[in-house]
Amino acid sequence: MNNIKKVAKYVAKHPETAPTVTLLELAVALETGAGFSFTKLYELDHNEFVLAMGMIDDWRLDRHYMSKLRLLDHAEIGDLPPLQ
Repeated sequence: MNNIKKVAKYVAKHPETAPTVTLLELAVALETGAGFSFTKLYELDHNEFVLAMGMIDDWRLDRHYMSKLRLLDHAEIGDLPPLQ
C-alpha cells in the first residue's frame, strides 16, 4: 500500500486529532506549494512522523516522474533518438 493510502487510512481513523491536522496541512503544502512549518513534524509521534516522511517521499517520486513526462510532452518528435 502506498504511503498516501496509509495517511488516508490514518486520517479516517483519527479525524480530529492534532497529528491528522498536521498531516493534512503537509498534504496541502506539498500540492500547493504553501508554507509548512517543519517544527510540526518534530511534534509528531514516531508513527505519524513515519507517515509524513512517506507522504513526502511519494510526493517527491511522483513529481520526478511527472517532470519526465512533461519533458517528453514538450520534446519535438524530430529531436528524439530512434526507439529500439
